[in-house]
Amino acid sequence: MALPPPQPQPPQAAGFPIEMSPDLAPIYANLVRIAHSTTDFVLDFARFLPGETKASVLARIVLSPLAAKLLLRALTENVARYEHTFGVIAIPMMDTASLTDNLFRPPHPPQEPPAPDSSS
Repeated sequence: MALPPPQPQPPQAAGFPIEMSPDLAPIYANLVRIAHSTTDFVLDFARFLPGETKASVLARIVLSPLAAKLLLRALTENVARYEHTFGVIAIPMMDTASLTDNLFRPPHPPQEPPAPDSSS
C-alpha cells in the first residue's frame, strides 16, 4: 500500500510569536538620536514639534551591534518594498538651514515651467 504524497505545509512565521499588550499605545516620533559604544547602540526616539524649543524623548531602545545591523537591513528592505508600492520617498534638499528647519518649513509650491519663447 502506497503512502499518500506529503501535503505542503503553510509557511511558518520567521522567529517566534509576538504578543502585543492590549493597552500598548502607539507613539509618534519624528526624531531619533543615535549613540553607540563598543557594546551597544542607543536610539532615543523623540518628538519635536514646530514652535517648541526642545524635543521630548518618548522611548529609548538599546540594541547590540548585531541587532542594530539587522535592524538596518530590515529597514532597508522595508523602505524598498514601500517605495516599490507607493513611490520614492523624497528627502528634502538641504541648504544652509538645519535639518529641523528643512523638515518644519512649509513646502515650496511647485515651480511653473518657463513659458515657451514666442519670439522665434
